[in-house]
Amino acid sequence: MVTRDEDPGQAAARLTGRAVSGTYAVSASPAEVRLDDGTPVMVKRADAPGAVRAEAAGLRWLAAAGTVRLPAVLGCDERWLVTERVATGRPDAKAAFRFGQALAALHAAGAPRFGAAPPGGPEEAYIGLAPMRNVPGAEWSGWYAERRVLPYVRGAVERGTLRPGEASVFERLCARLPELAGPAEPPARLHGDLWSGNVLWGADGEVRLIDPAAHGGHRETDLAMLQLFGCPHLDRILAGYEEAAPLADGWRTRVGVHQLFPLLVHAVLFGRGYAEQALAVARGALTA
Repeated sequence: MVTRDEDPGQAAARLTGRAVSGTYAVSASPAEVRLDDGTPVMVKRADAPGAVRAEAAGLRWLAAAGTVRLPAVLGCDERWLVTERVATGRPDAKAAFRFGQALAALHAAGAPRFGAAPPGGPEEAYIGLAPMRNVPGAEWSGWYAERRVLPYVRGAVERGTLRPGEASVFERLCARLPELAGPAEPPARLHGDLWSGNVLWGADGEVRLIDPAAHGGHRETDLAMLQLFGCPHLDRILAGYEEAAPLADGWRTRVGVHQLFPLLVHAVLFGRGYAEQALAVARGALTA
């Protein structure tokens, strides 16, 4: 039976069918809980409608590619998600190279269309705390403009972190996306929120990914997000990726275009500093 004041331990017991032992942080999310055999699991609560379903579907879809490793989903409902706990170690250059190769294989596993949600995932999903709609589009530049750039421009204007007149910078860039996007590529199977905090360096020497905002998109978007906030051994990750699946010519000049999505999400959530960074990136792309 589900109760409104259920804590992480109670949720873990209910969703896994296992008794809980040990201690856990009742107020933390995610919280670590130990099952009766000593197995540690992570228990995450999300009250936003569809958020748990979207994350669980994303974890399963990415894991189904058999490439990058992700924590297994052990149980979930509309409010709680229980997954394996990843034992972490130190970043390692060899692991980074292997991760780059595996990420290329994950992207190559593909998606039905740009914007496609994972099987069983909702259209109304999330990237972090921000809503994100997974609505399919036929080609990348138009879909990216309509579903990943302009909605967050409007959100930032509504919140006052972008001035109304500044929206035109992004509108001009979106109009030019067909020429700025580079060669056409098929939809890739994206993690979708691939900043360094969602890259866990496992104690066994293998990288795991957590907290996806998975959807069909352009593979350069995941790589651009990895570069946005920095990641240990990024040069080795990119080297592994390029060895497995070389990127189209000029990809480095397009990094800023792909970073607009996470920058605008951050502008909506966290304020003017990210809006100014997004403006600088957009203006740079328009004058390059």
